[in-house]
Amino acid sequence: MKYSRIIGTGSYLPEKVLTNKDLEKMVDTTDQWIRERTGIKQRHIAAEGETTCDLAEVASRRALEAASKSVEDIDLIVLATTTPDQVFPSTACLLQSRLGNHGAPAFDVQAVCTGFIYAMGVADNFIKAGSAKCALVVGAETFSRIINWEDRGTCVLFGDGAGAVVLEASDEPGVMSTHLHADGDYANLLHVPDGVSKGYDVVQANGAFVEMRGNEVFKMAVNTLGQIVDETLEKNGLDKSDIDWLIPHQANLRIINATARKLRMPMDHVVVTVAEHGNTSAASVPLAFDAAVREGKIKRGELLLMEAFGGGFTWGSVLVKY
Repeated sequence: MKYSRIIGTGSYLPEKVLTNKDLEKMVDTTDQWIRERTGIKQRHIAAEGETTCDLAEVASRRALEAASKSVEDIDLIVLATTTPDQVFPSTACLLQSRLGNHGAPAFDVQAVCTGFIYAMGVADNFIKAGSAKCALVVGAETFSRIINWEDRGTCVLFGDGAGAVVLEASDEPGVMSTHLHADGDYANLLHVPDGVSKGYDVVQANGAFVEMRGNEVFKMAVNTLGQIVDETLEKNGLDKSDIDWLIPHQANLRIINATARKLRMPMDHVVVTVAEHGNTSAASVPLAFDAAVREGKIKRGELLLMEAFGGGFTWGSVLVKY
């Protein structure tokens, strides 16, 4: 049986840091309130003129370097983002040009915070089907561009960043299974209400910001992430104790804690970067993954569970033998 195996990781965060103390000067909030309810202390914000593709390029080059692969080795690029540089072409195609890759299929995936999980599922199936041998999978966001910085319910949550992995075909187990779900009936609980085909006014942009009904989203996230844990373990005939590391979407520390309790996993085996990064949407899982790999926490041979929940609603998981 053919598997896809992660052979390199990379990430990038913009230089500008926006702390909770900074936000106290912008909206009616406090550092204590933000920390108690989200666990977030700071987030990184893209500079003026710095795009999603800019972030993705740095993360991708670092992943390629870690994988000891050249740009020419890549025969598939899947990029997850909700904040593309342009309406078209895709940010994946813009990234492909920046990297100097020619001919490989390149496309974007849009599943908001679950985007990287979806992109991993797509790339894994390309490799299993024999349609690709070496894939670059990226999650990248400049989410600050769609935030209303006068809305204290959302502006405290989000940040910008990018993460990437290189997947290679292997006879050895790597990605064990992927599990992807969505339910569009809940779209209005977490969304940006404007869009191109609805007559989006680029100049006014009155409605082109994230809107969220926080309490309802929190409840759905906790419930669905608990279910995806059970589904993943059952599919692979595993016990909760078999998982070495949980790499969750970095949305809210309370949600992360709830998922860890579901797995009965001690927090020292849960990768948590939400305090420093905030919620970077599709970038959050690969950012956290790369941070843990480079810090020497995650070792080869360990079993990893990645999971995320996002607008759509979308949710999913990836089980990986690293």
